[in-house]
Amino acid sequence: MHMRWYLEAIKNYVNFQGRARRKEYWLFNFFNLLILGILYLVGSAMESVFLFVIILIYYFFMFIPSLSVTVRRLHDIGYSGWFVLINLIPLIGGTILFIFTCLDSQANDNKYGPNPKVLVH
Repeated sequence: MHMRWYLEAIKNYVNFQGRARRKEYWLFNFFNLLILGILYLVGSAMESVFLFVIILIYYFFMFIPSLSVTVRRLHDIGYSGWFVLINLIPLIGGTILFIFTCLDSQANDNKYGPNPKVLVH
């Protein structure tokens, strides 16, 4: 059931328009980190270079979907997707982006689209 949010974010990997709820953003990141962690643990246990190559490929494959869901999450709180670049500021940038992604959706429609909480999924 919750895995659907992960798969939906992958399907929308080129969609930088619209809005993403906190649920979509955090469940996508949860499953993404879970898969990376499992691959890393298996690769470490087997001491397999092949699995580390698979991790690297997975990481690069997931970069664009991760970026798009983050941009849509920023849209949901009323910020431009360009605010994702705040993450480039050492030490505080990641913290600021984390706080932004924890904020609740704007209750009404905004310039990025209708409130996704109102839409039935």
